[in-house]
Amino acid sequence: MNCFKFGVSVNYAAVCTILAISGLASASPVTYTIDPNHTHPEFETDHLGGVSIWRGLFKRTSGTIILDAAAQTGTLDVTIDVASVEFGNDKLNEEAVNSTAPPIFEAQKYPTARYKGTLGGFINGSPTKVEGFLTLHGITMPVALRINSFKCVVDLPATQKDVCGADAVGTFNRADFGITVGQRYGFKMEVSLHIQVEAIRVE
Repeated sequence: MNCFKFGVSVNYAAVCTILAISGLASASPVTYTIDPNHTHPEFETDHLGGVSIWRGLFKRTSGTIILDAAAQTGTLDVTIDVASVEFGNDKLNEEAVNSTAPPIFEAQKYPTARYKGTLGGFINGSPTKVEGFLTLHGITMPVALRINSFKCVVDLPATQKDVCGADAVGTFNRADFGITVGQRYGFKMEVSLHIQVEAIRVE
């Protein structure tokens, strides 16, 4: 359905979009490919036991979202290139990727991190949580995410493509993944994870 292509007036364009989105709810599962230009997982971690918070993001990601709004089911699969980490500090980027003493990401040995989960808690066709597993530094552990926002847009005017996007957050203990740098100096091991994702429907 592409109301925008048929010259719908501004007053009716919003109604048309709503009707189109409603049509998705009655469809079978739909696959979306993650848009790497609009998907940059972020994280926050302690520095010096509360002196400051270090923030970083990953610049390269890939993956898929499968959504069946009518059945209230779906999955999320995100693969992260850990060598693309960006702290805003070149020396720290280098250490995070290549250091083995102490180890952080060790990108040559563990080039990717991956999060795979099942969408749940649907309200009005939109998921509110993800139950899944994070694989990081060669270790896989359960990590749950809360979805703060989720929206699908049909025939996005700029691209004429269907797009879904979400903002999800969660926490994990990095020591569980063998990343204990700073622990003996009082660094807190909890990491806040923010997965901001946009994905384009596969035709």
